[in-house]
Amino acid sequence: MEDYALQYGQTDFNLPHDVVKLPSGGVFYKSKKKSVKVGYLTAVDENILSNINPERSIRETVVLPLLRNKIYEHDLRPEELLDGDTEALLIFLRNTSFGPEYRVNLRDPKTNATFETSIMLDELNIKKTNSSPDENGYLTTTLPRSGNEVKLKLLNVRDLMEIETVISSYPKGRTAPVQTTRLNKMIVSVDGNEDRMYISKFIESMPIMDSKHIKNFLFENEPRLDLTKEVIAPSGERVMADITFGVEFFRPFF
Repeated sequence: MEDYALQYGQTDFNLPHDVVKLPSGGVFYKSKKKSVKVGYLTAVDENILSNINPERSIRETVVLPLLRNKIYEHDLRPEELLDGDTEALLIFLRNTSFGPEYRVNLRDPKTNATFETSIMLDELNIKKTNSSPDENGYLTTTLPRSGNEVKLKLLNVRDLMEIETVISSYPKGRTAPVQTTRLNKMIVSVDGNEDRMYISKFIESMPIMDSKHIKNFLFENEPRLDLTKEVIAPSGERVMADITFGVEFFRPFF
């Protein structure tokens, strides 16, 4: 049996916690968990939050260690979570620690002046999707250019970290294979063929129209919170504000 202390960072699942609904509804996981038990942040977690380093991935140094400490579930590995579900859990942790107000600086398009506004994180809605996964959590689409049918998976935390590792391993001046690496993670089969070598060769000759379709299709069909809000600038103009999970999101923890 795997060491839960190593895997999760937390063994006492009876600590104070709440139940958070996952935007995905659990349909992409083997466990089919619709919600998870999440603990509240404590002084101990400040050790993780203080580890933000602009030169390193926040996902690696903060997000994953934090989730390992705060998810109180024996059958769900934090690295298997989809990005949209991870964002929902981070927002819960922030809300329960500092309240739902998220302050952001924007630029007024009419006057070009900077202004500050607030977004209430507890008012975010789940983005609706049009496709449902199969029993394995995969989505299927037909490529518009080549006509091939591909089975796709949404990227989880582990996938995203592995992609970041590949990108960071390339020396400056060399072009990292960002897009093809992501496609290799996303595509499960092509016309029923699951051979990884075949899929890699297929990707190398894939028309750009098809690769764009795959990325847009998965983006549109990943259940997640709608992190874009419309606000009114001082001039009366409408401005779209995006909630991101960089240093600014975690700044209140400092």
